[in-house]
Amino acid sequence: MVKFFLGIFLLIPSFLIAQEKWDLRRCVEYAMKNNISVKQADVQARMAELQLKQAKLNKWPTASFTANAGGQFGRSVSPTTNLYTTNNLFFNQYQLQGGAQIYNWGRLKNTQAAASFNAQAALADIQKAANDVALNVASYYLQVLAANEQIEVVRIQIGQTKAQYDITKRKVDAGALPELNLVELESQLATDSSNLIAAQTTFQQNVLLLKALLNIDMAAPFDVQTPPVETIPLEPLSELEPDYVFKLAMGSWPEQKAYELRIKGSEKTIKANKAVMYPSITGFYGLGTTYNNVAQIQIDSFNYINTNPVGTVKIDGTDYNVYNNSPYTVPVFGKQKYFDQINHNFSQNIGVQITIPIFNNGTYRTAYERSKLDLENLKLQQTQATQTLQSNIYTAYSNSVAAMEKYNASMKAVASAQKAYDFATKRYEVGLLSTIDLLTNQNNLLTAKLQQLTNHYDFVFKMKVLEFYKGQGVKL
Repeated sequence: MVKFFLGIFLLIPSFLIAQEKWDLRRCVEYAMKNNISVKQADVQARMAELQLKQAKLNKWPTASFTANAGGQFGRSVSPTTNLYTTNNLFFNQYQLQGGAQIYNWGRLKNTQAAASFNAQAALADIQKAANDVALNVASYYLQVLAANEQIEVVRIQIGQTKAQYDITKRKVDAGALPELNLVELESQLATDSSNLIAAQTTFQQNVLLLKALLNIDMAAPFDVQTPPVETIPLEPLSELEPDYVFKLAMGSWPEQKAYELRIKGSEKTIKANKAVMYPSITGFYGLGTTYNNVAQIQIDSFNYINTNPVGTVKIDGTDYNVYNNSPYTVPVFGKQKYFDQINHNFSQNIGVQITIPIFNNGTYRTAYERSKLDLENLKLQQTQATQTLQSNIYTAYSNSVAAMEKYNASMKAVASAQKAYDFATKRYEVGLLSTIDLLTNQNNLLTAKLQQLTNHYDFVFKMKVLEFYKGQGVKL
């Protein structure tokens, strides 16, 4: 029993999370963290940051340490004496070497600056991807709200049809109306039920599209908060004039910032590629030592007097032997110890190297010319992006005006259809109107309401697009 209540207690948080409704703000924040496009932009930004880190590290001196061990057989060069030998030997070598750039015409500095601008541009790309996702989330979110509202409108239609059906059934049962009227209402009720199923299907499809954009498991519980469309705040069109919005967008739009940063980075890249074609000065150093197991060193000596004749001399026709009475020193060799060899063979070097590029198949020149073309292409892309942004803002404003007019017209259409339906209902109740005519007026009212609903959400979305370009983000 204790385990049962403990299990219920543990399930309560997940149940509450599953029942929690998603508003637009939560959807946008979740999408910015989990949408695939945003994640890809984040990966690109991290790659750009790594390139910047590498550009900074390239300015530091290099150092590498190597150690090797092996054997030599046959005729080879001794690693300690540099003389040919036929002895088989075991050798062991250590080496530390490196270098540092002294002067390279600003190549490393400009490369680092270019990487820095590109890294900042990649961060702007993340913001651009997040903005695009936010706008798409708002679009799908409003479609979900509109589909939910359509369900409610159709349900009201079904309620009205049922009410008419009940009234007509009583009259048919009393013999006041023919049974055909009841059959016609049954057919209308079936049509309304089919419309309800279609509206519910559209709602579910829009929810699935929104979940896909948020990168949420399709099987996970998901319930959208549905505020009334009338409560969604909208700025007046007078504060969203296209000229004014365009000026604000030019200063805050992430895509424009990204292009400006990449152009600066490209200018630095041109300087870096130009510097490669000039001489460069590099410092270098090296430390090394070696050992082999057959190396010998004098460990002792002794005096030796040769008792054998070293020659003869003829005196008065007689040969006499000549002996060397002076002793000479004879060295005694033995194997040199490991650490003694390491210390004895220790060598160092330090110097400066000048590298002058003379001919490299045009590689450096081609890279330099290509970087200038890359800059020109970026400027053209920026110009095109600016024109596209301006065109989108003016189009969004024009669409907002048209959507507002369509919405106002649809409200008048609903009012007229409602008045016609009310008159038709009164005439039907006193037997002055056929069921078909009543249903025609009822369907006309349903169509007008659905069109008004569609126009209303379309107007809200187009206004939100203008607010989005203004730099206010997406909010409901």
